[in-house]
Amino acid sequence: MAEAFTGGVKPGGLTSNTEIRILLCYLIKTAGPVTRDAMQGALLQEELVNYFEFADALCELENQGLATQTPAGYIITPKGAIVADTLSDDLPRSVRESAILAVIRIQSWVHKAAQNHATIQKVGGEYQVTCVIQDENQDADAFRLQLTMPDALTANLVRNQFIARGSEIYAGLLTALTRPLTDAERPPEGAL
Repeated sequence: MAEAFTGGVKPGGLTSNTEIRILLCYLIKTAGPVTRDAMQGALLQEELVNYFEFADALCELENQGLATQTPAGYIITPKGAIVADTLSDDLPRSVRESAILAVIRIQSWVHKAAQNHATIQKVGGEYQVTCVIQDENQDADAFRLQLTMPDALTANLVRNQFIARGSEIYAGLLTALTRPLTDAERPPEGAL
């Protein structure tokens, strides 16, 4: 059994190619279809595997007929499902749980990013963040908000918050804009 590189792998992470292949079968069976980017991002972020060993193991899964790549992502084959069902208990539970939670977080983020778009553009010394929610037919914007931020760090924070919580932000803003005004908030007669 060839040992995996250990660079970038935290203690308790996977160190053999066989273990990595078993984990990939388990991930694809449990969370599939799952894209290469989602698996790679999840496993590297959690420091469960080394990048080079991940890439090699994923290639071997395809070559061995354990998983198949589709436009939606990797799906498990019947042969791969047997590997996942039979051997996944040989992996530490903490590794399996960390991997699944990380993949689900990434898949959730990708789904939200598909609904809640946010871009950053540098204009002069400031950063414009454009936040957009498209209508269901994708032919018009249901919501568009443009904010100016003083620096890239703040602009990235605003972009990420909008992607994560765009629907909540939209609902909260709509509620605030459509609730009845109190007498103190109403403009004086003839002011408008």
